[in-house]
Amino acid sequence: MITIGDKASDFALQGYVGDEIKTFKLQNYKNKWVVLFFYPTDFSDLCSTEIAALTDAREEIKKTGAELFAISVDSIHSHRAWAKELGDLYFPLLSDFHKRTAHQYGVLNEEAGNANRATFVVDPEGTIRWINISSSGTGRSIMELLRSLSALQTNRSCPANWRPGEATL
Repeated sequence: MITIGDKASDFALQGYVGDEIKTFKLQNYKNKWVVLFFYPTDFSDLCSTEIAALTDAREEIKKTGAELFAISVDSIHSHRAWAKELGDLYFPLLSDFHKRTAHQYGVLNEEAGNANRATFVVDPEGTIRWINISSSGTGRSIMELLRSLSALQTNRSCPANWRPGEATL
């Protein structure tokens, strides 16, 4: 499993965004902060709440300058259908149909055949700086993701419950 301080594994995955299917490669986002948001399946109630929360946080995520990729093992066609149901997504839904990327990142749930609910923050040098993995039945806090990403971007130590704009250590 990838851990803090490891180099992020590169990938080339098809993604659906803006009514288009494109190939996305992690290597094309060097010198940028990247959030990899693995989720179990399209069309599930809990995953829908997480994707909606990411959509609601659009402006806050844009302020960080980070690129956001939502990744599941569903097909690109499933992503297209789900995206049309969800509405205007500003970030791509990437298809890890062959489950290689979830496996590389150590978040493939072999028994269920899908990705665990996991988030990775990758810094501009391609290093994993933050990981969150939660139970399949527990939705993630997008506000905590944003807080942690902002803290990492200060390149300073940030105390417990730190918020952007507050003093660092």
